Amino acid sequence: VQLQACGGGLVQPGGSLRLSCAASGTRLSMYGMGWYRQVPGKQRELVAFIFRGVILNYPESVKGRFTISRDNPMKTVYLQMNSLKPEDSAVYYCKAVLGSSEFWGQGTLVTVSS
Repeated sequence: VQLQACGGGLVQPGGSLRLSCAASGTRLSMYGMGWYRQVPGKQRELVAFIFRGVILNYPESVKGRFTISRDNPMKTVYLQMNSLKPEDSAVYYCKAVLGSSEFWGQGTLVTVSS
């Protein structure tokens, strides 16, 4: 499974971005899919996770502002990010999980700044 994340960029506070994570080599319908983010010097943190159409987790820091979704035929997972704040600035990664196997995308940089 190869994952390609894109959609990051520079946005002003209060703005929106939509990240995409496209898979090659497989459909994602059987995989749990997550978006994570990491800033330098800190651990990578979970932002959103979806498994078979069920959203399992949004941390309080993004709840109500971020939405994870999949497309049909389930080869792309999205992260819609609204009302962005400077503290949302990070490299965002997507991950696919199937059983004990996990696969990471390469990351896309999001910078929220005026």
